[in-house]
Amino acid sequence: MLRRGFYQDTLTLLSAYRGSSHDDGFVEKLAIEAVALTREQRTQVAAQRLIQAETICSAVDLASCGNVLTARAILTAKLGQFTLAKQSFLRALDFARSHRDPWLEAGTTLNLGYTAMQVDHYDEAVDWSKRAYQQAISLGYENVAQIAAGNLGWAFYQLGDDERALDQFVAAQKVAAQLGNLRYQLKWLSTAGYVYRDSGNWTSAADCYRRELVLAQQIHSREGIEIALEDLADISLTTGKLDDADSYVRQVAPMERANEARPSSVLLLTMGKLAVGRNHYVEAEQYLDSVRSDSASLMTTRLNAGYELAKLYELQHNIIAAERMYQSTLAAYDSARSQLKGEESQLPFGTNAADIYDSYIELLVHQGRAGTALAAADESRARTLEEGLGATAAQRSSGPVSFDPRRIAKNTDSTLLFYWLGEKRSYLWAVTPAKVALFILPPRQQIASHVETYRKALLDLRDPLEAGDGDGQALYQMLVAPAAAMIQPNKQVILLNDGILSKLNFETLLVPGPSPISGQTPDSSAQLHYLIDDLTLSSAPSLAMLAAAKPAPSARQGMLLIGNPVSPDRDFPTLPMFSSEMTQIESRFASDQLFVVAGPNATPAAYGASQPERYSYLHFVSHAVANSGAPLDSAIILSSSAGQEDSYKLYAREIIQHPIDAKLVTISACYGSGTRAYAGEGLVGLSWAFLRAGAHKVIGALWEVSDDSTPRLMDKLYQGLVSGESPAAALHNAKLSLLHSQTRFRIPFYWAPFQLYGRR
Repeated sequence: MLRRGFYQDTLTLLSAYRGSSHDDGFVEKLAIEAVALTREQRTQVAAQRLIQAETICSAVDLASCGNVLTARAILTAKLGQFTLAKQSFLRALDFARSHRDPWLEAGTTLNLGYTAMQVDHYDEAVDWSKRAYQQAISLGYENVAQIAAGNLGWAFYQLGDDERALDQFVAAQKVAAQLGNLRYQLKWLSTAGYVYRDSGNWTSAADCYRRELVLAQQIHSREGIEIALEDLADISLTTGKLDDADSYVRQVAPMERANEARPSSVLLLTMGKLAVGRNHYVEAEQYLDSVRSDSASLMTTRLNAGYELAKLYELQHNIIAAERMYQSTLAAYDSARSQLKGEESQLPFGTNAADIYDSYIELLVHQGRAGTALAAADESRARTLEEGLGATAAQRSSGPVSFDPRRIAKNTDSTLLFYWLGEKRSYLWAVTPAKVALFILPPRQQIASHVETYRKALLDLRDPLEAGDGDGQALYQMLVAPAAAMIQPNKQVILLNDGILSKLNFETLLVPGPSPISGQTPDSSAQLHYLIDDLTLSSAPSLAMLAAAKPAPSARQGMLLIGNPVSPDRDFPTLPMFSSEMTQIESRFASDQLFVVAGPNATPAAYGASQPERYSYLHFVSHAVANSGAPLDSAIILSSSAGQEDSYKLYAREIIQHPIDAKLVTISACYGSGTRAYAGEGLVGLSWAFLRAGAHKVIGALWEVSDDSTPRLMDKLYQGLVSGESPAAALHNAKLSLLHSQTRFRIPFYWAPFQLYGRR
């Protein structure tokens, strides 16, 4: 009954218990009552039960005393004293291990994950939750397993990884329903609703919250009813139904006062937003500021309160206060981010600040401060990559404007195109050595719609040029045409993309007029040409990284060529063109400048053993897999090591652990660029991993690559490299050789997947 949320029934049943006042059963009864009373928010009575139980446990060592430690921790956590709660849970964990109580150990491990989340220690929360899940599965504790799965989803949600969070919530909710655990079923409905709300799927969010309320009423859960009403108030406010939101707030506020509990931070945040909607600005500021300054509130809730305060000050035309609040809120975000230790936690975390940055940049542009807006936008970019490399720590610490974009354009001998996709408007900053210009672009969703449709056309092996594809033309007019007058055709163009633009190959955009390269006659097909005929393009993570650029070492030479592995299973067959590509690349290098690892020797272990840090060029010829859910689990598929399961995968997480200093890494495989884009970080996968490991430039693919065309393109690439061309020029010319080849390889599907990414 306790685990399913029937707290009053639990207390009624235990009131009939008749046992010795100093035996295990009696102490167990007190512990269960204490938890039930805590859940009922009757904390003073719960504390009395615990004092009674602890007095007994101080005199005699009973097995149930471990549950008393857990109950004390649950009460302490309910009171917001999470440091003390953690200490109690750790004592309970020691008790469980010393008394060999696996049930208590699994439950306590679970609670340690929950407690870590309450103090914004999300890396720790993930670790504890995973450990609890594994323990529960191995021991057959289905209920503990579903709670651990949901808690893991909550940690993912707080980290900004909504996709993985929703998967966890939906799975946990189904299991909770199967087990009849209504308490946790309604909890996972609530958290799934948060993901739907944040993604704009308000109908699904509201449906989750209504089901949550019905379940909470069914089990007479005061806490559940309050949370459901808070959730319904929030979604009503989000959808502009102020009267409905006010009605829900009026229902829940007296319930919380009756429990002698301070209104929850979520309710206060909703009340603050409702007051803004009613134009009650003084009241709104009081509510929002109380949440923002409450250290006991979740980090994401405090960030939301700061964000709403900044927007409130904008409504009041108090621009100075608004800017200060944006800066203060972003500083709080940075502080929370600094507590995260691993890339997997850091990568999705930018989602928590994306809307704040968007509104702040809007404010700055509206004030005519385009340069400060560009610095703020770049402040959000590639943070995980930069911090992992330690490349720009000094610049970041010295303030947001620690570089001159025009100087970066001069030092890179490039035109820089920096994009920001916003909810209301998007922006393009075009930067040359002489000037910085800002251009207003359509909203994010409008651009994204064209990108998605155009990508589908490319992947369906269509010929956009022949068809005069409308999306290809529209994207050129939106993204490039505004700055066309600033772009010098003989200069490299470096793209600093945002969001879904990281999945778009700009070279495929359709430009009006005949191709300047092919000399087409002005027939119907010559009224357009691909942008690749005009410009040499590459991509960079951030202006800060370009500002910190240092030349690639000139002394290091040679090529490490790895590939043509033995097929590990039917999903990854050995292809004839692997051998052909390897042979062609070998022919471009002198024998003393080439180290080849092929066939059965081409294992993940062989990569590290070959000392890749010694080489200027690294090239992989193989299959690859991109993992959207966990991008650092993306892998290059090589040969298996004898007797080791799954030993054929060179994972992205392993790549970043081995520092390199290569001028160029080429991943001649499908989806080397990855398939998952994170706010501020762009696509994360194998290309990102090699940049993180120290490569100066990386070539990776946006989609599946052709076994027929890829060896030809790679041969032309290395022909250009060994003749002295830069990686950008060599790749550009290799693509042109296919585009203007009068073969089926002229369509973008064959030459456009490969992209050049550079941090220097």
